[in-house]
Amino acid sequence: MSAIVDMAVTALREKIGDGFDAGSIKFVIEDEGAVRIDDSGVNADDSDADCTLIADADTFQDILSGELNPTSAFMGGKLKVEGDMGLAMKLGSVLG
Repeated sequence: MSAIVDMAVTALREKIGDGFDAGSIKFVIEDEGAVRIDDSGVNADDSDADCTLIADADTFQDILSGELNPTSAFMGGKLKVEGDMGLAMKLGSVLG
């Protein structure tokens, strides 16, 4: 597991807490790995999810730090969303 994925798991656990009961979401951090969020919590995991968000490591770090709004990242083409867009919007409100 990469240092970026480790950082992402830690940062998302701080923001989300014990879990995300709206469904499962996977962040694919290009060239680094994946982080999955669901009702059991946040883990480094590349299994299937209801919604998949894809971004490079810099974009992902900017979203987690609050420097980049997830909606702006999506509209600007820096964040790709596959699957349930409603889940992505719910997570965006938690992160934003």
